[in-house]
Amino acid sequence: MAVSLSLSRFAGDLQMANRAHKTIQQYVASVRRFEEFLGHDPCDASQESVRRWVDVLRQQAIGASRLALHYSALKFLYARTLGQPEKVAWITVPKAKAHLPSTLSQAEVARLLDGFTTTKYRTFFTLVYATGLRINEACRLETRDIDAMQQVIHVRDGKGGKDRMVPMGAKLYRALRTYYKHMQPPKPWLFASKSGGPLCADTARRALLCAAAVSGIGKFVNPHLLRHAFATHLLESGEDLRKIQVVLGHASITSTQIYTQVAPGQIAAVRSPLEDLPE
Repeated sequence: MAVSLSLSRFAGDLQMANRAHKTIQQYVASVRRFEEFLGHDPCDASQESVRRWVDVLRQQAIGASRLALHYSALKFLYARTLGQPEKVAWITVPKAKAHLPSTLSQAEVARLLDGFTTTKYRTFFTLVYATGLRINEACRLETRDIDAMQQVIHVRDGKGGKDRMVPMGAKLYRALRTYYKHMQPPKPWLFASKSGGPLCADTARRALLCAAAVSGIGKFVNPHLLRHAFATHLLESGEDLRKIQVVLGHASITSTQIYTQVAPGQIAAVRSPLEDLPE
């Protein structure tokens, strides 16, 4: 089945809305499935056809977050691309249950980093932990992004197409200098693949899984777990939540506040007024 005009316009509208690349891929795949279900261009679908598709989705064994993705794709398609919001106005996007992120202790992070057998990946994930970068942001860092004078790293075109800066401490800077002098990756990349392009995120994930197995920490580890550890350890050290939000690149502080639930040291440090009452 050829790509319809609606689907082609839909992908372009998502890009104009600065949706993340992964989000665009997921939304387009969802609408393509809807189009196959219809057998014709979605612009000609009735509200009843949309309802039948939603019934099909609800009968599938998928979680609330996946269902919300399909619903959001439909609402964007009809409200933004096709200008037919009345066809999806009745859809309520389900809210996924918020789960507390797991994390690593500082001792576990140290053991994990010791588990790498190559300087390249040890340095890469040291940087991820030291800055809280998302793996795709770290993979696409260029040498020009390292600002030794201001002691920051520039993150260009992060999630949502937004730029930001993250701190670069002296220990991280020394590790990066040593790595770069030893490896000499092809320009302009700070971490490069064998083909000379930016480091492949999937290759880095595999290296992390191997290091986790070698370290013996007994936890399933992915790159985002190091980002969680970064935020949690900052909070436990007393860092301001608003600063953590900016460094992580969260659009809303609500996303950052979840780390207050995994930093019990911060909760325990709150002094109860009972302590000030006379015995």
